[in-house]
Amino acid sequence: MNTQKKILVADDEAVNLDFFDVMLSKLGFVVEKCDNGHDVLEKVKKFLPDLILLDNIMPGMTGREITKILKNDANLKNISIIMLSALDDVKDKVAGFEAGVDDYITKPFNFTEVLARIRAVLRNRALFDQIKVRETRLTLAEELNRDLKENLSSFVGNIDELDKTIATIMESTTSGGETLNPATLSNLVNPVSEKLLSVRKHIAALDARIEKTINEWDNLKKDEIGLSVLEIQIRKFLQQEQQQT
Repeated sequence: MNTQKKILVADDEAVNLDFFDVMLSKLGFVVEKCDNGHDVLEKVKKFLPDLILLDNIMPGMTGREITKILKNDANLKNISIIMLSALDDVKDKVAGFEAGVDDYITKPFNFTEVLARIRAVLRNRALFDQIKVRETRLTLAEELNRDLKENLSSFVGNIDELDKTIATIMESTTSGGETLNPATLSNLVNPVSEKLLSVRKHIAALDARIEKTINEWDNLKKDEIGLSVLEIQIRKFLQQEQQQT
């Protein structure tokens, strides 16, 4: 666990703010506090927390409203949110998850459970970040492969033109009127032709390999689940878990 993770605690009850500040700071987290809904958004932009412990019922703006705003902000949507609420009805929990929270804990809470939930949410976010990095790298590699294939086609076209030029030179020499005799010119041209043939073979092998890789990627994409879909599925699973408890 990265002990330097930043947590913003947003709650209008001073006792909760002080409790979380002391307990989480002792565990190595960097903690900031906020007691008003309107101030949360500004605090988030300045502090850029990894996770927000967000009370649902606060003056100025509800936790659900704050969550919706954050999740619609491209720069802030990946901040994890655990909602704390005295509302334990299933519809309230579902509404929280639909707004975009990562977890929902009803008051009164047990700190040991809250800490376990914090660590679980942070682990999940780290996992998503790693998947996102690898997905980006694969996308870049796929784009590079397709660019290579296009460039290979252009390269083959240039070699074809070079072959035609060599053939034209040979024909011109054979028909007379050139300074170099055919034998001398053949000695100059033949090694070039052999090299071109070798290059063609390597290009063909590389082209076949790229084509195979592209086909494999296309087949994998048929069963691929995008990060956004995966996140939605996880949220639905968490909702079901909450409904059963």
